[in-house]
Amino acid sequence: MIYVYATALTLLNLVLWASILFNLPGAWLMILIAAFVEWWLPGVNMFSWTTLTVAVVLAALGEVLEFTFGAAGARQAGGSRRGALLAIVGGVIGAVMGTPLAPVAGTLIGACLGAFAGSLVGDLWAGQPLGRSVEAGSGAAVGRFWGTVAKMAVGGVIVLLLAIDAFT
Repeated sequence: MIYVYATALTLLNLVLWASILFNLPGAWLMILIAAFVEWWLPGVNMFSWTTLTVAVVLAALGEVLEFTFGAAGARQAGGSRRGALLAIVGGVIGAVMGTPLAPVAGTLIGACLGAFAGSLVGDLWAGQPLGRSVEAGSGAAVGRFWGTVAKMAVGGVIVLLLAIDAFT
């Protein structure tokens, strides 16, 4: 019976992993459900607390990577701190606004465009010239894309970690 639970949980975790593209907290939901299963089925012992702790650390790392890559991209391209901060805010707003337009691609494109717009506005507001602001915005958009890729990679590691622990 444990293999039925492990299979169902792994399939659910794959769906939650895909939800990361929609800016949903897929990694956190995987961990929450795994902890709930561990609590709900105390005699089964599907997950060790070490595994759950490592998963929490990985999920936190994924969040940090996603948000800092956009800001770092803006800063690396010569943007201001204000532009980097607004790149983070713009990325979140863009993802939310882009999701209804095209579910998967719209979320990622919206996040990248939002990071670009946020960085551009922040740098112009900080007194940067237009050319430099556009460069920083482009850096923010590329950084946000790679931040999402990094968060997806971390989410994939969490899926594998939980699946291995569930089946062993």
